[in-house]
Amino acid sequence: MRRARRTLAATVTLAVASTTLTGCFEEPSPHDAVRDFLVGWQTEDYDLAAGRTDGDVATVRQALADAKLQLDAASFRFKITSIGVTGEESKADFHAEVDLGENNPLWQYEGVLPLHLVDGSWKVRWSPSVLHPQLKEGQRFAVATEPRPRQPVVDRDDDPLQSDTVLYVAGVHPNELGSRAEEVVAKLSEVTGYAQDRLLSRVRSSPPDDFVQLVTFGRSRYLSMQSKLAAIDGLEVRPQKQPVEPDAPRQLVGNVSALTPETEQKLGGPQRAGDSVGRNGLQQAYQNYLTGSTETKVITLDLKTGQQVAQLKEWPGRQNVSVKTTIDRVTQSAAERAVADTGTSALVAVQRDTGEILAVSTKGLHQERDALAGKFPAGTAFSIVAADALLKKGVSTKQKLACPQERTVGGAKFVYAGQSTGVTTSATLQENFARGCVTALASLARRVTADELERSAKALGVEQPWRLPLKSFSGSLPALPGDADKAKAIAGQNVQMSPLSMALVAAAVGSGTWRPPVLVTSPKSPDPAAETTPAVQPAPVPMDPKVRAALVGMMRAGAAGTPAQAGKGRVYGVRASADGQQGWFVGWQGDVAVAVLTKNYDPAAVAGTFFAGLRDPA
Repeated sequence: MRRARRTLAATVTLAVASTTLTGCFEEPSPHDAVRDFLVGWQTEDYDLAAGRTDGDVATVRQALADAKLQLDAASFRFKITSIGVTGEESKADFHAEVDLGENNPLWQYEGVLPLHLVDGSWKVRWSPSVLHPQLKEGQRFAVATEPRPRQPVVDRDDDPLQSDTVLYVAGVHPNELGSRAEEVVAKLSEVTGYAQDRLLSRVRSSPPDDFVQLVTFGRSRYLSMQSKLAAIDGLEVRPQKQPVEPDAPRQLVGNVSALTPETEQKLGGPQRAGDSVGRNGLQQAYQNYLTGSTETKVITLDLKTGQQVAQLKEWPGRQNVSVKTTIDRVTQSAAERAVADTGTSALVAVQRDTGEILAVSTKGLHQERDALAGKFPAGTAFSIVAADALLKKGVSTKQKLACPQERTVGGAKFVYAGQSTGVTTSATLQENFARGCVTALASLARRVTADELERSAKALGVEQPWRLPLKSFSGSLPALPGDADKAKAIAGQNVQMSPLSMALVAAAVGSGTWRPPVLVTSPKSPDPAAETTPAVQPAPVPMDPKVRAALVGMMRAGAAGTPAQAGKGRVYGVRASADGQQGWFVGWQGDVAVAVLTKNYDPAAVAGTFFAGLRDPA
């Protein structure tokens, strides 16, 4: 489609070019001959162009047509820059722009048309140098390309997060096809769906001794048409190892497939048939960085030997680069083992002091859609955020609160499933926080305003417009017009959070500063998500030191006695319930903060297995 648009553009600008060519000079002059030759060449009216030369019409016509094929040119455009006359000799200088298609830059060069009078008429003195000053007899144009292999997505230690898989590259050697090129390409087009003219143009424009890559297949697609490809005499299929099979976290890294006719048309950009394309995850988000663009050279070849004579122009293409993530292999492995025995779970681990995402693992859920971007009821895990607001208002962690089985606040009813009978009057705020007593926590709704809850939520990342190359969710807090709404917020019943956003809350308490998440550290700019996310990450938000100290103590109590504390090293956190089946553990150990979301499984047990699998716990 891009090629078609360029050709259309050339057609549209032809009128301008023709005006330029016809409006410069008055007769008598060589102007008409120059104009007709260049306009004929530009519009593929080769008879018009050839008739304005002193060469054999058939020879000139063929040379002009061959030049277009040999360059695989979408269009030519010309502009006269000067014409000089000396007696019966003339010289016209012109500027040429050749659109080589395939998303390459325009090839621009300066050409010269020598003219002389033949029986009173000006004629272009024909030779191959009319097409380009460096093209000689017995030579032809060619376009040599060198596709760059796809670069990997890597972890924080620069190790690839992919393993090798075999792709199958179908191609030809043009010199072995001879006059059969069109027949071979027609058969390949019929089998694969790629446009016949594009495949043929690539064959004709390439150096004849080169192996010209035409189509790349993934394993399943290749096997489905292997017999048909094998039946095409002159077509060669080469297995090619490429590091595109994703390792954990697989759904964040993303899958890669060979470019198909449909995706080639859809993507545009630097891709060309035979390239690989990211289908999802970081492979898709950073497609243009990972693939870069093909190195392209315009050269001249000796017709007899096929050897290169001169290089007329070179485009190195944009350098492709690997994408460096913050994923840590050891942490990711520990996360994978931790969720292995669950039915439905998500675990996100972040570096406590930086917000860098170290690991994302799920079972029965999706790593991007659920672990990063999921919208789940926060439940009493949100009491960490509510406690920040309450402590700032002077509520003491030692304040005694009753923990009845049921309580009504502002007309909203709350039920604590962990209390079967009676009313507990001796538990402190810290103790009620640690065991997730929703009725006790909800009773504090009148001690804090809606604005104060909203400020604490924002300070701990809720609804912050952070910047990630993949979909993510920073949480949502509704309007809180009354006590019932505030009580529901303290209990997390009207709040939605993602495992990522909760892990960042834990990291904020553990480090003393909330920081936005980071998944990719290189390339830094421009970010492929720039059109859909803010240009600048939100700034880190320091916590009140006294409030943070109190919260650390509360979360130390919250993890004590739970399976999260099964391994070595002290664990801080809170085990929380969001509904009858869904539970959270949010906390940290050493420099790793984590949020675990499970269904019908103890999230603290998952956290304990995870922490036990980490190296050097602090």
